[in-house]
Amino acid sequence: MRPTILALDLEGTLISNAVSQIPRPGLFQFLERVSSQFEELVMFTTVPEPLTRSIAGLLVREGSAPEWFSQLAYVRWSGKTKDLSYVCPRLGAALLLDDHGPYVHPGQEQFWVEISLFGSPYSDDDKGLTVAAEQLKERLSTLENLVASKARPEHL
Repeated sequence: MRPTILALDLEGTLISNAVSQIPRPGLFQFLERVSSQFEELVMFTTVPEPLTRSIAGLLVREGSAPEWFSQLAYVRWSGKTKDLSYVCPRLGAALLLDDHGPYVHPGQEQFWVEISLFGSPYSDDDKGLTVAAEQLKERLSTLENLVASKARPEHL
């Protein structure tokens, strides 16, 4: 199954944190790129929804994120880990982009795309989103090739 949903963490992944709200370098381009690779993008963060919406609106107004970013679905969840069944009941339909391994739900490690922490000091040269975009492209390409090879009839 090819993942069709990308669940996005906010703090340390797309921005510095909910207090300073510094956009990660390349955020706009990253969001545009992954929006063309996935049918749906959702916010999957520990930041409460009202604050997430406020931050998203600010990023859009500043030109750091596309207009549609502030309208992304917000996934409510509970517990200590980000269980992707909150995003979609079909396991494998969603990937999680997150910088914090302890939030990955046990047994869902293969659906986690790790991104380096965007932390202090906040470098303008940070390439975390560029690297993550390449990892996502590779992951999707590998899965598509796997599905295609299974669909081909074997000749003896």
